[in-house]
Amino acid sequence: MKVRAAAVVAPLFVLAACSGNTDAPAAAGGPIAVEANDDACKVARNSADAGNITFEVSNKGSKVTEFYLYGEGDRIMGEVENIGPGLTRRLIVEVAEAGKFQTACKPGMKGDGIRGDFTVSGGVVKAADANAQLGEATRSYQRYVNSQTESFTVKTTEFVNAVKAGKVEEAKALYPVARIYWERIEPVAESFGDIDPKIDAREPDVEPGQQFTGFHRLEKDLWVSGLQADSPQIADQLLADVQDLRAKALNLEYTPVQMANGAKELLDEVARGKITGEEDQYSHTDLYDFRSNLDGSQAAVAALRPVIDSRDKALGAVLDDKFAAVGALLEKQRKGDTFKLYTELTPDEVKELAAAVDALGEPVSKVAEVVAAR
Repeated sequence: MKVRAAAVVAPLFVLAACSGNTDAPAAAGGPIAVEANDDACKVARNSADAGNITFEVSNKGSKVTEFYLYGEGDRIMGEVENIGPGLTRRLIVEVAEAGKFQTACKPGMKGDGIRGDFTVSGGVVKAADANAQLGEATRSYQRYVNSQTESFTVKTTEFVNAVKAGKVEEAKALYPVARIYWERIEPVAESFGDIDPKIDAREPDVEPGQQFTGFHRLEKDLWVSGLQADSPQIADQLLADVQDLRAKALNLEYTPVQMANGAKELLDEVARGKITGEEDQYSHTDLYDFRSNLDGSQAAVAALRPVIDSRDKALGAVLDDKFAAVGALLEKQRKGDTFKLYTELTPDEVKELAAAVDALGEPVSKVAEVVAAR
């Protein structure tokens, strides 16, 4: 889960072929430099033409930071996370229509960020409308997300019913299973402002004035403090938030670069919370989330694969190899139909998993640029 705060085991739909390349053009002016530090966010330009807009974000501060482009109602148009001190990360965002936006750097990856106004002028045909391969990729991914939100609602209902009935052991068994569907589509959920923190905020990341709710509050109740007098109300609210997510996701449109960015975001989620054991700090069921983040990343890449193969076939082969390597390491940690607890991993196993995720992150980070190329 992000401080604010998607894989698929089943195969995706076959994508249609296409001739020609008529993607949305890159926005004029080249990459926009962003200098982020602990108390400032210097964006070299505060405007761009519609199309694929590229930000080059350099962290000159002492804290790990994130960078966002927000649309109306704080909808996240694009984000890049986990930018350590001294590092530079690239964010490509497709914006097809003129409008008013905001940029934001988030030192420490908390809060609303250091914001600035950003204007997009003109208009272009959306890449998914101009290119048949990209269009089918986005439709396929939308079908996938819809199937995941439906399953998420069903499994969360079972989990909530067990909590409300006081069936602690049943609820414990259902907790990591329900979260599978959430972790597969987490970047989608992040498009809707406060849904993510209500469903998935960890206790250390709860902002001042924010109530500790959602999965991790119930995780604490089940594994540490025992069910509380308000646990049934927390469970009901969780289910209402999940149903809200499902309703909103049904009509959400995706851009190809958004899908590619989401694939990388999920690996950042693994590196930031799952591989460290911080995500499920009470139940230690982090490897379920790890597997689901990995599957979600692979699902987005798979939807885009025909485009990747037509533009950089060598990259596709590398992605296959690196995804398989991480998957094989995770399979070693299975115990029948479940995974080991994070606390059962040895330091060497954690180090090996972390190295494999880092090795996968490098080629996945190239997908957005390949997809955005004209």
